Amino acid sequence: MRYARITVLVSLALLVAPLATESQPVARMPHVGVLLIASPEHHPIARAAFDNFRKGLRERGYVEGQTIVIEPRFQSEKREPYQDLVAELVRLRVDAIVVTSTPMALAAKEVTRTIPLVAVVMADPVKDGIVASLARPDGNITGLTFLGPALTAKRLQLLREVVPGAAHVAVLLHPGVYSEHTMRDMVEEAQGAAKTLAMRLQFVEAKSPNELERAFSVMTTGGANAMTLFPSPMFYTEHRRLVDLAATHRLPVIYSFREAVDLGGLMSYGTYIPDLFRQAATFVDKILKGAKPADLPVEQPTKFDLVINADARCEDERQ
Repeated sequence: MRYARITVLVSLALLVAPLATESQPVARMPHVGVLLIASPEHHPIARAAFDNFRKGLRERGYVEGQTIVIEPRFQSEKREPYQDLVAELVRLRVDAIVVTSTPMALAAKEVTRTIPLVAVVMADPVKDGIVASLARPDGNITGLTFLGPALTAKRLQLLREVVPGAAHVAVLLHPGVYSEHTMRDMVEEAQGAAKTLAMRLQFVEAKSPNELERAFSVMTTGGANAMTLFPSPMFYTEHRRLVDLAATHRLPVIYSFREAVDLGGLMSYGTYIPDLFRQAATFVDKILKGAKPADLPVEQPTKFDLVINADARCEDERQ
């Protein structure tokens, strides 16, 4: 009898086991949206950022297509509003969204207050109204700042040291790209540094890539013999054109990103932007494991590189 009883129990277990297995829901892989400033397939800056983000995820054990799904988005030639791109990711029910730049972060906040957002390459996230404070971001957004605006005075000082004759310096700026507070702070910081360095500044605006050539003509017509530029996602994307225009107009320039120096620009001072995307993977990992953006302090870079190209094409023979 004992043998018969055991046989019945085993048989029942074999019959029930498949039913239990079939009733268990298949776990959904986490989906992460990434909003880039350009196509990673066609633009080296976007490719470097995207590749570094994926590398950061791999370092934390994620395997794309097996343990995580990444949904990249970027503006096409139609120049879709950032809000539309974020809304598309929201409809996909992604678990987190990584956004590039201050304008994208502000657009993302308009679209969703619930999906966690990780903003990379923010200028001044507090003054620009993205987070409540660096230590306690509040809301559904956190990320990394590149401290670009805060280095304005230092760049002018370095430009003076490398180009001693830089007395009339043009400052290229993208109006409205950041908040009024941030833009005013950059102007005031530049003016304060110029006074100390005995420089005369010439502020020149460019709202779009189509205005860059005109802006350089205004600089040289006005007598500028050197140039710096305020941070802007548009300037970063157009770094190749900026280097070419600087060479054409024979203006020595200090940039906020080293990619311009890699293409022949004179010098740069700032943090290496692709590294921030690698760090962004840490935020995403923590969020996917249950952390809330409000509890993750905004991180600031601790490493800044001064890169000088001794063979720069934009040397000014008037010096």
